[in-house]
Amino acid sequence: MNELIERAAKDLLKARYAIALTGAGISTESGIHDFRGPDGIWTKNPDMERRAYEAYGKFKKNPKQYWEETLSSPNMLGDLTSVLPNPGHYALSKLEEMGILKCLITQNIDNLHETAGSRRVLDYHGNAFKLRCVRCNARYPAAEYDLTKLKAEDRLPPRCKQCNGVLKEDIVHFNESIPADVAEHSNTEALRCDLMLICGTSAVVYPFANLPRIARQRSLGLSPDFMYSPVETSTVTIIEVNAEPTPLTEDGVSDYLIQGKTGEVLPAIVREIERIKGISET
Repeated sequence: MNELIERAAKDLLKARYAIALTGAGISTESGIHDFRGPDGIWTKNPDMERRAYEAYGKFKKNPKQYWEETLSSPNMLGDLTSVLPNPGHYALSKLEEMGILKCLITQNIDNLHETAGSRRVLDYHGNAFKLRCVRCNARYPAAEYDLTKLKAEDRLPPRCKQCNGVLKEDIVHFNESIPADVAEHSNTEALRCDLMLICGTSAVVYPFANLPRIARQRSLGLSPDFMYSPVETSTVTIIEVNAEPTPLTEDGVSDYLIQGKTGEVLPAIVREIERIKGISET
């Protein structure tokens, strides 16, 4: 593993535009349960999974009822306000602080990257601490709205301060499209990067799992629809940090896999970068 950590550190130092993708694996190390693992939320409570699949349909049909049920039901992830970032989150924040990491795209809705200090974060599946307007995509901290008071005063659903559109939780539900602004920005980052660091994701949930493939196709002279593209191509290095191999590993999308916990591997990469930089500066 030490050789791969050294390789990753050197690749990151050479990169002109490195980005990171993160999934549930980095958050489980902070004590947040995943959904379908042996100890997963839906594994233990299939009824909660059923309700998750029904949520967006309920919102479209009756936003008021959606909010009433949301406010009267427990959060499936528990009290996220008490969860703290782990060394993996802080390592990615450090890479951004060092000027190496230009953008971070996460599947996670827990806000832990922002809490750890990362600034340029795209919440691909939304953020549990925000509300989003379904008309104009404006986002607000959930704390700006006293939802309990709105419910008591029979003034649900909450409304957008910019266009008066209906607000929903920012998290993306099943059968709900990824917000257009986030989807477009994420695709642009995948097409722009020359290094992609993939951390703690099984790479089976689409369209998020397509982002590494977009980057790889671009580097092979292919457009995202697999047709040959006339645009100039450039090499992309794709590194996985995962507990187990993924379809990206098996299909040859990633260049190499560092197998282990993100909370251990990512800080080790940062330390190696600092060691190399220290040698070069002396």
